[in-house]
Order: sequence, then C-alpha cells, then structure tokens
Amino acid sequence: MSAPVVLVADDDRSIRTVLGQALGRNGYEVRTTPSASTLWQWVEAGEGDLVITDVVMPEENGLDLLQRIRAFRPDLRVIVMSAQSTLVTAVKATQRGAFEYLPKPFDLTELLAVVERALEEPAFTFEEGGEPAPEERMPLLGRSVPMQDIYRIIARLTTSDLTVMITGESGTGKELVARALHDYGHRRTGPFVAVNLAAIPKDRIETELFGQESGGGRVSGRFEQAAGGTLFLDEVGDMPPEAQIRLLRVLQDGEFTVTGGRRAIRANVRIIAATQKDLRQAIAAGTFREDLFYRLDVVPIRVPPLRDRVEDIPLLARHFLDEAQEEGHTPKTLTQDALDQLQSWRWPGNVRELANLMQRIVALHPQESVTAALIEAELAGAQPETTGTSGPREEESFADVVARHIRRYLAMGDEHGDGLHTALHEHIIAEVERPLLRVVLEATRGNQIRAAAILGLNRNTLRKKIRELDIPLSKGP
Repeated sequence: MSAPVVLVADDDRSIRTVLGQALGRNGYEVRTTPSASTLWQWVEAGEGDLVITDVVMPEENGLDLLQRIRAFRPDLRVIVMSAQSTLVTAVKATQRGAFEYLPKPFDLTELLAVVERALEEPAFTFEEGGEPAPEERMPLLGRSVPMQDIYRIIARLTTSDLTVMITGESGTGKELVARALHDYGHRRTGPFVAVNLAAIPKDRIETELFGQESGGGRVSGRFEQAAGGTLFLDEVGDMPPEAQIRLLRVLQDGEFTVTGGRRAIRANVRIIAATQKDLRQAIAAGTFREDLFYRLDVVPIRVPPLRDRVEDIPLLARHFLDEAQEEGHTPKTLTQDALDQLQSWRWPGNVRELANLMQRIVALHPQESVTAALIEAELAGAQPETTGTSGPREEESFADVVARHIRRYLAMGDEHGDGLHTALHEHIIAEVERPLLRVVLEATRGNQIRAAAILGLNRNTLRKKIRELDIPLSKGP
C-alpha cells in the first residue's frame, strides 16, 4: 500500500521544511510549495490525499482556495494554518469546510495527530455554515493557546444548537463568548437575550424566565422573548430549586408553561449558561441538581483568567485605547515599560479590570504616551484599602514567573512572524540555570564547594557549568 500524499502550501520556507521533514519521518509522502496556484494545479490533477495550507499567501487567500478545493474535490480534506489567530479566521475556515484549523505557532505533535485523524476518519458530509460570518466583534480577542481553543469550539458550533456551559472568574468575558456563539451561529438573525440570575430576587426568577398569566393579563418571559434566537443564563448557579426543575423540563421536553398558565409552549431557543461557581461543589452541597448540570454541560467552555493569558494583554490594552480614540478621545500609545507593567499585574478583575484601567487613563490623563509610572499609579489608586492574599500583588510562584516568561517569549516570536520556535527547551534551561548558579555563588561568596553542595552538584560539574555559562566569580573577603 502506497504512503498517503500530503500537499503543503505555505510561503514560509522554514515551515515547509519543518512540515516536510516531520511528515516524512512519520511515513507520509510530502509535496510542498509556496504557491497557491501550484497547490490548485495538484488538486485539479487529482493528486494528494490531504492538504495543509496557510491562509495568507501572495497569489490567493488560503480561505478562498479552501472553498474552491471543497467544491472541486469534496472528499479531499484540508487543514488550515494561520498566524492571524483570530476568531473570524477560525470560523471562516470551519464554515468553508476545513477539517481542522491550527493557529501558528503550532505544536508539531498536535498537527501530526490531526493529520492522522484526517486520513483515518470516515468521510464526512460538509454542512454549509449559511450566511457569511459577521465582522469580528471585539474584544473577544487574543492569540494565546486558551483563546485559540475557545475560537475552535465556537467555530465548530456554528451550525449546532447544543447547550453550552461557560465557566470562568468574574470579568473574564463569559458573556462575550456567549455572544460570539450566537453571532457566528445559525440563529444569529434571532434575538440574543441575556439574563443575570444573580441580579433577580429568587422568588421572581420563574416569572422572569417563563412569564406569568393571571386574571390581570399575561406577561411574556425571557424564553418567549428569545424565540428563534439564544437565551443566555448568566450565573445559573444562583437559580433556586423550583426554577431548576422547570429549566430541566425545558431541556428534556423542549417546551414550557407560563407561570399560572396551562398551555405548553415550544421552546424555540438555544440555551447557553454561565457561572463563576464550582457547580460540582454545589451539587455535593445539594444546592444544584446533578441532572440539570449534565443537561447544561453538553459543551463546556472554560474562559481563562487574564493572568493565564498575559501574552494577550498588549493586544487587549491597545484595543481599549483604540476604542476610546474612535469615540473622539486623544490617541494614546503604550510604552514598552508600560506593557511590561501591565503584564506583571495579577488582574483579579480580569479583562474588565484592564478595560476600566484604559478607560480611566483616557479620561483623566491628557498625555499621549502611557508610561509604567502612570500605570502603576492608577493601579495602586484603584485598589481597595484591604486587598488580602488574593489582591493584585499576590505572590507569584516560581512556576508562574517561568510560565509567564515563556508565554511572552512565544508571543514575541509570533509577532515577528517566526511561526515556529526552535531549541526552546535549551534556551529556557540556560536562562534559568545561569542566574541560579550566579546567585548561589554570590551567596557563598564564591565558595564552589559550598555552592556545589547547595546545588546538589559535584564540584567538577559546577566548574564546567561556570565555564560554559560564562559566570563571573567573585572571591570572598
């Protein structure tokens, strides 16, 4: 049996080389090209069992080419790569028939797994996404790995009515994710109705959701108002037991009755729920129904806290400043030290806190250049008198610091268009090892025997590392 043929199109030579070598080592026959037209010629000639293509290429946009390939050879699967890494790119790739969308820089292990799956899974019938995706609504943006995972889930659900449970801390943007699911879904022309259950008195929640019928007339509830669209139940963990039972019946039977009424009404809505609570703990405590949880948690989406996606902070901060400029405020730029300051903050209020900070700076400070000193002053002034252990200056673990540094390193490489990062393990180990040895040697006043004992190394190994890492030695007094 001949090896599967993979056609690769990317105008970046380094990516073509890496993919060619990796796929070749795994038993595939690989043909690579920097040209969209050459790829199309191969496809027209009936060549290839799988296509891997970039989006941005000189001759033709990869998404337009994808559409042509799917129309000409519906059985040929296409994997789309992109350094743009936006929600719109993920949605458009999926709507136009991509088997998978992979943001750059990609993980080779993941790509090889996707290739294997694409070649082994039975043929699928592609379902058109309907109307074109709307223009990207910000600020659901970011190029971090957690956000890319969210984009891919949203893209896969554009033709689905599956119930979604969104979890995450306050201020992370759960409603923005819900809104994106609606805006890019097939119900986008219908209403998007959001209900914050934590803001409604518990004895009014059933009436709010299902409406009320009495001698004085009939009031429609949110289920009826959202007909043909999406009902977003925010803070669903605050729902009282009686309302939980009625919501469970809607999810089971697809219909509901108005409070005080008798006639069953079909629930023509897509339900998206969100919470910042741990619902499994609530189930254990007896305050949330387990059967309702599993009905809501069909597709779980976890929105990460901002401290876990620090590489997205510059993009978000600039976006909020650009929004202010569009409203007529003075244009502002962030200095590099200001960006460093923003990325070192813990952000207990998450994206909402960052947005508020940028809006406050625009309103209160006329200067065009936003510096680290200004950021620090505003952050300090905005904190409550007692922040406790969970405040913005909460002590970071060493692992947190290293993780933040690696994310920034990867993000910088992506911004410069490198696409792939090589020898990262060696690079990071060297960056950690040199200060480790230097600080221990300083603490022992250059005593290599004591330093070796503290480090758990023999003296010869320590001497070798001192030479290799070019660590200056200082003699003790």
